[in-house]
Amino acid sequence: MVGELKMRQIVKTFGPVTALRNVTFCARPGTVHALCGENGAGKSTLMKVLAGVYQPDAGEIVIDGQKRVFASPKQALEAGISMLYQELDLAEHLTVYENIFLGRELRYKIPLMIDRAGMISQTRQACRKYGFEIDPEATIQSLTPGQCQIVELLKALMKNARIIVMDEPTSSLSEGEAEQLFCVVNQLRKLRLTIIYISHRMEEVKKLADDISVLRDGEVAAGGTSAEMDIPTVLRHMVGRELKDYYPARQSNPGPVLFEARHLTGRGIRDVSFSVREGEIVGMAGLVGAGRTETARAIFGIDRPQTGQIWLGGKRVRIRHPAKAIRKGIAYLTEDRKRTGLCTILPCSWNMTLPNYPRIGMRLLLKLRKERTLCEAYGSKVSVKWTSPDTAADCLSGGNQQKLLIGRWLMAQSRFLIFDEPTRGIDVGAKKEVYQLLNELVGEGKGILMISSELPELFGVCDRILVMRRGRLVGDLATRETSPEQVMHLAAVEE
Repeated sequence: MVGELKMRQIVKTFGPVTALRNVTFCARPGTVHALCGENGAGKSTLMKVLAGVYQPDAGEIVIDGQKRVFASPKQALEAGISMLYQELDLAEHLTVYENIFLGRELRYKIPLMIDRAGMISQTRQACRKYGFEIDPEATIQSLTPGQCQIVELLKALMKNARIIVMDEPTSSLSEGEAEQLFCVVNQLRKLRLTIIYISHRMEEVKKLADDISVLRDGEVAAGGTSAEMDIPTVLRHMVGRELKDYYPARQSNPGPVLFEARHLTGRGIRDVSFSVREGEIVGMAGLVGAGRTETARAIFGIDRPQTGQIWLGGKRVRIRHPAKAIRKGIAYLTEDRKRTGLCTILPCSWNMTLPNYPRIGMRLLLKLRKERTLCEAYGSKVSVKWTSPDTAADCLSGGNQQKLLIGRWLMAQSRFLIFDEPTRGIDVGAKKEVYQLLNELVGEGKGILMISSELPELFGVCDRILVMRRGRLVGDLATRETSPEQVMHLAAVEE
């Protein structure tokens, strides 16, 4: 049967750490099989074994009844296995068809020239076959995140993939783009392809999956059909306990105004004004392109606004670059921690102290003992799990990377913190820990601006919700006095 996958008794170790312990995983052809688990549970490691990135220490892979051994990703790809990673692997300056045929370009026989017309034609045919509305000659940098996901899918489908692994495919998509992707997944299921779907978003898992498997600590904790496993059951198996009080309760008692933006106008924003009080978490909602991240970048000095003022602690401050924002006590945790937040190949300690050298007296000379002591103290404060501060940042799970960044800004003694999609791509247990950290920060009198694409998260955590549309602030709503429907109406509907 085409696309039938069985992974039996898979074991994978990295030095003294056992990442996978006798994992057996099976996926039926023509189904969507959701793979769930906390960060560090072994999901990505198992799929990288399937994709030939890692070789198992024990166990076997059987596809369509035939035992297979993949020494490289190329061999797995030739066997019809394609893995779509959370961080898309596209060359932004190239066109859609150039990305799809990269490394396997069509050529004329005489002379040996690239057959651009042939590649464009084949890409158009594939788009028509699968119902994708993508211009083959458009550059990747001109596409939306949702369209980029479709390009990655096209790359896999045009290489005759039978088994497609999708790792957090909606993490950077708007609600509308996610719905389009769901339609694509359902279409691929009708074509009898096998889809392995990794996601921390339980609602979309239940919406798409035929079968669900849960990994915990490198072992299979549970498995069954979607009908047999409701969301509370999946969450319980993921964390090994009942997950009550998902959004930690706190007493909201805002103090005086800490931060104020007045009439900010600049790249992607127009006349944006709002305030945040001490001890207050203010959410910011809006569709992709609404201007939420652009507002954060303007406040932090990444993009200099054309007009407007920023006030902090009752005094006007002029932020011309991020270093000035840091000195004034403003922090910005970016939405893409791997590309614009962390230097992942560097130790955790360096990642935590890099923007803090002047504050901790390391302008000219490194003080490694002091640095290590500070990192251990702030790492403990945010409960980051690492072997030591010398561990490379890319060895941490997504949730621990996020806590590492939070520790960085605590070390900076920041008073006003901007969190842009702080729980993107992290599991439910880590999310709860991040929410608890936010509560502790505002309990110390700090102010937080939290940007999120997940409305339940904003309603569960924030005191107020600001709504952005087309670069303008169109709503400032108290959480207890509004509804998700009202927020979405303001975000999506022109009055």
